[in-house]
Amino acid sequence: MTRILDIQNLSTHIELSHSVVQAVGDVSLHIGAGETLGLVGESGCGKSITGLSIMGLLPPGGKVVEGSIKLEGRELIGMPESEMRKIRGNDIAMIFQDSSSSLNPTKTIGDQVAEPVRLHRGGSKKEAVDRAIEVLELVGVPRAKERLADYPHQLSGGLRQRVMIAIALTCDPKVLIADEPTTALDVTIQAQILMLLDGLKDRFGMSILLITHDMGVVAGRADRVNVMYAGRMVEATDTKEIFSHMRHPYTQGLLASIPRMDQDNSRTLFSIPGIPPDLTSPPQGCRFAPRCGFVQADCRLNEPHLSGDDSHVAACFHPVTDGLLRPEMMVSVSHGRVLKEENTSEIPLLEIKDLVKTFPVTSGAILRRKVGKVHAVSGVSLTVRSGEIFGLVGESGCGKSTLGRMIVGLERPDSGEVLLEGEDVFSLRRRELARKRRDLQMMFQDPYGSLDPRMRVAAILKEPLSIQGMDSRKEQEARSLELMREVGLPSKALERFPHEFSGGQRQRIGLARALTLSPKLIVADEPVSALDVSIRSQVLNLMKRLQVSHDMAYLVISHDLAVVKYLADRIGVMYLGKLVEVALGEDLYAHPAHPYTQGLINTIPLPDPDIERNKDKDVISGELPSPIRPPSGCRFRTRCPRAQDICAQEEPQLKDFGRLHQAACHFPLIDPLEGVGVSLKKSAM
Repeated sequence: MTRILDIQNLSTHIELSHSVVQAVGDVSLHIGAGETLGLVGESGCGKSITGLSIMGLLPPGGKVVEGSIKLEGRELIGMPESEMRKIRGNDIAMIFQDSSSSLNPTKTIGDQVAEPVRLHRGGSKKEAVDRAIEVLELVGVPRAKERLADYPHQLSGGLRQRVMIAIALTCDPKVLIADEPTTALDVTIQAQILMLLDGLKDRFGMSILLITHDMGVVAGRADRVNVMYAGRMVEATDTKEIFSHMRHPYTQGLLASIPRMDQDNSRTLFSIPGIPPDLTSPPQGCRFAPRCGFVQADCRLNEPHLSGDDSHVAACFHPVTDGLLRPEMMVSVSHGRVLKEENTSEIPLLEIKDLVKTFPVTSGAILRRKVGKVHAVSGVSLTVRSGEIFGLVGESGCGKSTLGRMIVGLERPDSGEVLLEGEDVFSLRRRELARKRRDLQMMFQDPYGSLDPRMRVAAILKEPLSIQGMDSRKEQEARSLELMREVGLPSKALERFPHEFSGGQRQRIGLARALTLSPKLIVADEPVSALDVSIRSQVLNLMKRLQVSHDMAYLVISHDLAVVKYLADRIGVMYLGKLVEVALGEDLYAHPAHPYTQGLINTIPLPDPDIERNKDKDVISGELPSPIRPPSGCRFRTRCPRAQDICAQEEPQLKDFGRLHQAACHFPLIDPLEGVGVSLKKSAM
């Protein structure tokens, strides 16, 4: 196969004020014509720096110190910047990880998509605009001509990502570097973007370097996979081989850390212990040795190099021989109570009745006239029992987070009730509400944004106790130390600030703060969405262990259905402000009743090439309708393959499918119990 991109012995360093980060060391890889190469590994392993080295877009202080990068035989290292500008965006293009920060907020979409044509092709303004419309239509942007005058903030996350792809494709590049192209997107939009990239690759014969930490994405899209760890390439082979006969313990650990759809949730997830090394002073010998379960004396003395046959190489002195997970990688845990049919005499810990929340839409900089309202939550009812983990899934904009904020009292509903142990939270007086809120705490999606950057961890943990007037100063200090121990952080962490921690450590601090007042329910909003698979498994195991030891309940909000399947006893599915299905986790995934639920399940990237490449490719098309003007009748009907006339005329009522399973659909995928219907006005059991 002809090598379009050939990298040999690449080393890239980043000079800091007092040290040098050895970000990439002695890395070699190649991509053939029309091939997709997956580059995987944890954050900080050097994946993105490798991509930026290819593009010549290294951050301040970054420099390629050794090696070769050739595009169709032409050396890029040392090329004058004037020549590199002709290649960058023309022959090699890049889709950056964060479309929000990568798009210029001061320039229209049309200007940004047309710019590469003017720069590289010398086209007229009209030719550039025509090409911009063409590529925007190509990547599936609806009403592309109308979008030319829009600014990035006016687009959804999925549309911004499509615009990023359009910019990259404008000049028909030979190599496309996709750096985590779907990380921040819902599973439905992620599936659409990945299918779009597949189609464009086949149409234009592009080669793609797919940088990701999602092994499911790699399984379905990559022809070959290279695994990086701590700036080194540790394994490389074809996709099917790396999933079935991995050789490096790090690769094995990454795959073992992923919650699978058939995962036994009574057993802990395997997690790679510790964190990657500091690349300003990497350890002697194998860089993975401090975290490796197979480590021996020679691993700590000498650094292994890639070895093996041409089709499969690994850098390990003691490689995995059978490609299987060892039994000690999984251990049993107590899963708390076993859910049975609802006991109607038992008062639920949390009961939500007909909750409604809207937000005004205003116009005008001065008068701020109300011109409409966003229907964020529209008549949602559900219950959570003591000791239960209830999962809430759905696309961004469906109302999950708004519902969570109302549960903990951060938003007041327009109507409806939030009952904690039978008592309406919002009917309480202010002082009584403050006391009641001790039992309702929230674990926020962004731990860095939710922790005060000016406060040390000790002060962050003591603050709730001080506000509630609980415990003496000595008792507060003891409680803080106990919480650090429970979430697996050292006591000296109490004297540090939030910015001094990694993302996984900050998430542990967020959990510790939520536990400070010994709540009965924690609402966890996307608790692991921004974490690597290895760190994610550590946090998930921690959450389950603490749920059992503290005898509390969780309401877990997430768009990652595999995570929710592993964590939750029951799962609720939300769509555009409505709860459309509720069931036990195993029933929901094995026998979904609502077409939307089935569509969400179909889009989950599975870490198995055989399943991923042969599964039903039907995905939910289009984007979520506007919550300002939701569709009549069934709100999902505009995207539903089973929709008929009645779906536009009548809102479907919840029907009973047995065993705590309910769904609201006129044409469900499975048969409901005969003669049984459940009013939407009744809480979802």
